[in-house]
Amino acid sequence: MSYRLGVDVGGTFTDLLVVDEESGRTFRDKVPSTPDDPSRAVVAGARQVCEANGIAAGDIDLFLHGTTVATNAVLEGKVARVGLVVTEGYRHILQIARSLVPGGLAAWIIWPKPEPLAPLEATVEAPGRIGADGSIVRPLDEAKLRANLERLRGEKVEAITVCLMNSYVNDAHERRVAEIISDMFPDVPVSVSADILPEMQEYERALTTVANSAVRPIVSRYVGNLERELKSWGTPARLNLLRSDGGLMSAEKSRSAPVNLLMSGPAGGVAGALWVAKNSGFPNVLTLDMGGTSTDVALIEGGQPRLRRETSVGHLTVRASSLDVKTVGAGGGSIAAVPELTGALRVGPQSAGAVPGPAAYGKGGTEPTVTDANVVLGYLPENLLGGSFRLDREAAKTAVQKVADALNIGLYEAAAGIIAIVNENMFGALRLVSVAQGYDPRDFALMPFGGAGPLHGNAMGKLMGSWPVLVPPSPGVLCAYGDATTRLRVDAQRSFNRLATDTTDAEVAAVIDTIIAQVSGELASEGVSAADMELRVEIDIRYAGQAFEVPLYSPPGSTIADLLARFDAEHLRLFTFNLSVPHELVNIRVVALGKAANVSPQEIARGDGNPSAARLRDHSLFMDGREMDAILYDRAKLKAGDKVKGPAIVIEMDSTTLIHNGCVGEVDAFGCILIRPE
Repeated sequence: MSYRLGVDVGGTFTDLLVVDEESGRTFRDKVPSTPDDPSRAVVAGARQVCEANGIAAGDIDLFLHGTTVATNAVLEGKVARVGLVVTEGYRHILQIARSLVPGGLAAWIIWPKPEPLAPLEATVEAPGRIGADGSIVRPLDEAKLRANLERLRGEKVEAITVCLMNSYVNDAHERRVAEIISDMFPDVPVSVSADILPEMQEYERALTTVANSAVRPIVSRYVGNLERELKSWGTPARLNLLRSDGGLMSAEKSRSAPVNLLMSGPAGGVAGALWVAKNSGFPNVLTLDMGGTSTDVALIEGGQPRLRRETSVGHLTVRASSLDVKTVGAGGGSIAAVPELTGALRVGPQSAGAVPGPAAYGKGGTEPTVTDANVVLGYLPENLLGGSFRLDREAAKTAVQKVADALNIGLYEAAAGIIAIVNENMFGALRLVSVAQGYDPRDFALMPFGGAGPLHGNAMGKLMGSWPVLVPPSPGVLCAYGDATTRLRVDAQRSFNRLATDTTDAEVAAVIDTIIAQVSGELASEGVSAADMELRVEIDIRYAGQAFEVPLYSPPGSTIADLLARFDAEHLRLFTFNLSVPHELVNIRVVALGKAANVSPQEIARGDGNPSAARLRDHSLFMDGREMDAILYDRAKLKAGDKVKGPAIVIEMDSTTLIHNGCVGEVDAFGCILIRPE
């Protein structure tokens, strides 16, 4: 037997999914996260799900993992101290940065400028210069360079970055500087910009490579610990980590280029949603991944998620491809409070997390959270995780009563207010990935998942006008589905910088062929055969004089004329105008994808439309300003074609689906619940 194991670590729970490579069968589990050391929950959960299903550790071939280690390191400021080597005369590159201040006019007064990841005192110059055409203008003065590098010893740097002028056209000086650093600092990891981002624009290249160095030691330690624990468990599985753009990278590659993991966690959910949407026949989907700490939203159009050429975490924005995911501090553990200064109810971004968790968890939490509000309103039954996790409804009422007393309103009204505000927070994020990008949300289905997503999905469908609300099977572990079903991904890029009128299809094709040879070789070294590889070409285009580019997919056989026509159409959609100036081809990028997992959706038995066989009991909940009678259903007993009329609650091991009054949920052939207005 051969299995692949997908693991996704969230702020509150760690999700696990085992896939039988031969039959496509799946086994899932969910365990509480261990924030102090995420690898403990990863390995403990892996052991638990395998032992529960009689799977031997030696039968697991692939261990696929989405992680937030790099993300949390940046957000919490727990990064390595980085030394930076730049071309002589460019020592202040990170301090000068770009003249962009986020926010409105007041930001110029109150915005605290973030400290560069590589401080000025740990930045040294390399005497020498490469010209814009790649020629050596000044040879590298190695003796003076070694003297400059000695300064880094006293700075106690934990990683070093090399970023020299024009190295994207000639990296000879960068390679030699890296060799000298490795000789002088043999135990310090060195990141070279020609490896991380061989593109024009020195600041973006420097910042991205410095960010790579900043998270490199902590990611390397985490991956090393994980590999050691897996080995002691007895599994020969190859460890692969989920990249920010939804692909997989080897453990070895993740040690040298961890900047590609900054949005690893949210990418798993989008990858899983993509798999479900494809099987259910909905090419256009808005995703809503609501966990215990935060909510991630994204847009899938025509069966393809939107990609960005940038990754943003907190104040840090680097030039690394990522799925276009927006995150808000709205989750099941988000804390509700009424500040004395304003007297207005606020929800999040502070979260109760996994420890102590919401009051209803019975782990010592006393602050009112979104989960507590759902429990009070009757949306969340007392038993979770198949009955292994029992909620304390009285503790939830006591917590939410604090909000009710502060606002001088009833308990149910306070709980409903908490839910309404957290829904509005998520509504704003969904508008950012749809309306703000020129898309009409009414043209998209809405897919809620994560532990808390299906509780709020119906309400978000109403706010967005996005129907149906598509609740996938096992929505609480869909991120693990994404980890387990994604493919190995290798990409490489080159700066091209030619006006469309100054180049030819043959010249562009020659560059593409060179990059294809590089990425194909890297993927082959990971054991992927040429027959199992899929290649995608992307070209960044802009109007001459613009400071930003629009990335476009270039199918086989595309000509420059085809690309320019598509660019004009995309520019018009994004910005509502076009320019009558020449076009410029800026970067050429090739993505190589490995073999897809053999995970087939499992069809369920056909029913007669009557869900009574899945009925558990009558229930009461508070909705639309009054108490209502509802019915509780067991999702495992629902059949294809069954129609569940709201108000109703459908429970399963890893999540709970709420169907509102006036809506109906119909079960499709693969077990998805499609919620629409009645």
